[in-house]
Amino acid sequence: MGEHIAFIGLGSNLNDRPANLVATQNALAGVLTIQRASSLYETEPVDVPNQPWFLNQILVVKCTYSPFDLLKTCLTVEQNLGRVRRAPKGPRTIDLDILLYDELVLDEERDGLSLVIPHPRLHLRKFVLVPLCELAPHHLHPVFKQTMGQLLTTVVDPSLVRLYLKL
Repeated sequence: MGEHIAFIGLGSNLNDRPANLVATQNALAGVLTIQRASSLYETEPVDVPNQPWFLNQILVVKCTYSPFDLLKTCLTVEQNLGRVRRAPKGPRTIDLDILLYDELVLDEERDGLSLVIPHPRLHLRKFVLVPLCELAPHHLHPVFKQTMGQLLTTVVDPSLVRLYLKL
């Protein structure tokens, strides 16, 4: 199937957040190639405010997986690292989101899984755009045809995003 470049968002707000991100990177590194990793950002919860703050990071990965196989891999890593889905957008040990996959635009359901690429809220979330701009400010959003940097300058998300650990 060839090699593909994907951007994966990581988030954690339970237990040892930095350790959760490291464990996630280690698990992913066993099955795909991590090319780059953003710094860690501490971010205010957006949709459900009454929960601990998140640590977020974005990875640029190279893989030979189809988008759905990459999604299944991400879900397996979440499960193996103790993710329990109690409430939508609630606290979690780890959350993995496929943000971008090559220049693909996809909205499909298969085998009971739904996958939308690019991530449908990528352009609305400062906690995604800030680390994305660290890694790829000139990367073009395949739907909006604007760079990540341009999207960041127009985002209206008022939530706080602060550097936690520069990598």
